[in-house]
Amino acid sequence: MRFKYTTSGVCSKEIYFDLEEGKVRNIEFIGGCNGNLKALAVLLEGFTPAMIAEKLKGNTCGVKKTSCADQLARAVLTAQKQAE
Repeated sequence: MRFKYTTSGVCSKEIYFDLEEGKVRNIEFIGGCNGNLKALAVLLEGFTPAMIAEKLKGNTCGVKKTSCADQLARAVLTAQKQAE
C-alpha cells in the first residue's frame, strides 16, 4: 500500500513510500537534500517501520527539533498503525 506523509519543520515537503508485508519500500522524499535523502531511501529499503524508528526517531537537523530522517520515522510508524 502506498502512503503519503506531509512533513513538518523540515526542508522536504512530503514523503512517499510503500508498506508491503510489514516492510518499507520505494521511499521518496519531495524536496530536501536530494543526494542525502536518496541515499537514506536506498539504505532503508526493506526495513520494518520499527527498525527505521529505532535508528532515526529523534534525529535532529541543525537547530531544528526534527529532521527529514525523524519525519520518515514518524511517517512509517503512522502508516504501520493505519495498516493494522
